[in-house]
Amino acid sequence: MLWTLPTRSKISISQVTDRIVNSGQLGHADYLRLMSAILSDKDITESERNQINRVFDYVQTGRVKFNDM
Repeated sequence: MLWTLPTRSKISISQVTDRIVNSGQLGHADYLRLMSAILSDKDITESERNQINRVFDYVQTGRVKFNDM
């Protein structure tokens, strides 16, 4: 089964990561968006990759909680 997001959002990775860090919550849709971006490799810049890695570091250290709803 192939997982895709219905539409590609106009929201930038920077906006998504800032919202996640500020709220302290990572939702399922944002998780999928970030994982898709990081796995696509060619579509993101080094700065965007660092921002995504920061979010996942924050999840590991407990600063951001994964909200699986």
